[in-house]
Amino acid sequence: MITFSCVSKLDGERYRVKEASFTVEEGEITVLLGSSGSGKTTLLRMINRLEEPSSGSITLDGIDISTLNPINLRRSIGYVVQGIGLFPHLTVVENVECAIRVRVGRSKRTRPLAEEMLARVHLDPVLYGARFPHELSGGQQQRVGVARALAGDPRYLLMDEPFGALDAVTRTSLQDELLRLREEHGKTIILVTHDIFEAIRIAHRCIVMNAGVVEQIGTIRELMQDPKTPFVEALIQKPLLQLQALR
Repeated sequence: MITFSCVSKLDGERYRVKEASFTVEEGEITVLLGSSGSGKTTLLRMINRLEEPSSGSITLDGIDISTLNPINLRRSIGYVVQGIGLFPHLTVVENVECAIRVRVGRSKRTRPLAEEMLARVHLDPVLYGARFPHELSGGQQQRVGVARALAGDPRYLLMDEPFGALDAVTRTSLQDELLRLREEHGKTIILVTHDIFEAIRIAHRCIVMNAGVVEQIGTIRELMQDPKTPFVEALIQKPLLQLQALR
């Protein structure tokens, strides 16, 4: 469980996040939803201390993360970004293997574990393990990124717009993969997106951000049926009405 208590992040005199309070429940997919610049990524980066809050506190399983070693904290949390960030000079299986070595050190078991991670995201290690990142499609690279994030066996997985640059078919496939991984392995996932349709497909709960402020928290159904602010109403209902008009 991750709890934000009155967390703010100041950038000069401007609030990137202002007094955010919420809890990410164990074993759920929580989506941080909002337009660009709303504070979603800042919230995500504060969880693994890539950014530090200006005020307030964040607890992980009841422990204030400010008391934890930031390197050890980051090693315990999976992190997937849109740019993927694979090492171009390493093969696919080596990219995943290096994440396992951080957890268990050098061992004869690291290669089989890396191959197991690739298989888990539906990349055959025999076909893809020896390839380099530039030899893969964008969707395949993203799968490697997810496999590498899972290689440390984290309870928590942070994902920052992981599917935004992919085509619709690949994006849907990876969303399905994410749902399967959560169902089979019980991961707690926090995902940043500005895509309401992505949130509809995968979210247990949404945290709607606007200009650094948490506007509303709830399931998609709750946000649709009872939007608390004009921003939430426009964010949720407008694209759905546009979709209905096309049918």
